[in-house]
Amino acid sequence: MNHWLFKTEPGCFSWQDLENAPGRTTSWDGVRNYQARNFMRAMRVGDLGFFYHSGQQPAIVGIVEVVRAAYPDATALDPENRHFDPKATPEKPIWEMVDVRLRRALPQPLSRKDLAAWPELAGMELMKRGSRLSVQPVEAGAFAFICGLAGIERP
Repeated sequence: MNHWLFKTEPGCFSWQDLENAPGRTTSWDGVRNYQARNFMRAMRVGDLGFFYHSGQQPAIVGIVEVVRAAYPDATALDPENRHFDPKATPEKPIWEMVDVRLRRALPQPLSRKDLAAWPELAGMELMKRGSRLSVQPVEAGAFAFICGLAGIERP
């Protein structure tokens, strides 16, 4: 099993939006970075990830599970969608998405500042200066450590 971090602006799509989604499941669409897309291609059903709110109060707020492996992102083909990419075609969609389902909220959000205080997490992509990837891998040890900080057992 692999572990991931899914980063989103709460004003775009929040944890509360996921809680209110049918089946507490959503497609993780609109990713327009090749490295993040490639990470999604590596995801498998059953992989776990942190749901991270970026922006004014950056923090991990919950845990999600990948419930559908990568498939073409239809938003890239829709000229009415803000994620439209005129280079994408049905034959060569370029961009992909995965589906994630809410597993559990953290008892309290873990802020990026709180996470940065731990040397055990210094190697995380999230901790790197200037890291802007909306989808990124998380080492198994870091995933377990963060679950411990949150006071939960690894789901």
